Amino acid sequence: MKLILTAAVENLGDAGDVVEVRDGYARNYLLPRSLAIQATRGALKQIDGIKRAQEARAIRDLDHAREVREQVDKLDNVKVSVRTSDKGKLFGSVKRDDIVDAVRAVGGPALDKRAIELPKTMIKTTGKYTVRVQLHPDIAANLNFEVVAA
Repeated sequence: MKLILTAAVENLGDAGDVVEVRDGYARNYLLPRSLAIQATRGALKQIDGIKRAQEARAIRDLDHAREVREQVDKLDNVKVSVRTSDKGKLFGSVKRDDIVDAVRAVGGPALDKRAIELPKTMIKTTGKYTVRVQLHPDIAANLNFEVVAA
C-alpha cells in the first residue's frame, strides 16, 4: 500500500515521505495512529505543506542548535505542575508534552517533544529531574526541571 507519512516513523521515513508498506502494517498501525495517509492524487499535492511544517519545527543547522542549547541551559525555573496524592506521588507520570509546555510557559524555545529523552523509569514523584534534549545529531542539552503538585 502506498502511503504518505504525516510524522516521522522509525526505520521507515520522515513526514512527507511517500512509502510503500504492507497492507496490514498500514491498516493496523500507521493509519489508526494518524502516522500516515493514503497516497491519493489530492494527498500527493499536500506533501509540500507537510514538509514545510516539518522544516518550521526542525532545528535548521548546527549554529541554530547551539543557540537553542544556550537558551535551554539558561532555563532554571521550569516547573511541571501535575496532580499528586498527599504523599507526593503522581496520578500518572510526566510526559514529554508536559515538559515542552512547561518550557514554553517560562519563555523557553519551542522544543520538539520527540527530542526529549525521558529516563527509563517513568517520572512518578515530585522533585527535581534532568532530561537530555537531542537538538541535533552533534548537539544535546540538559534540561533541569522540577515536578510540583498542582
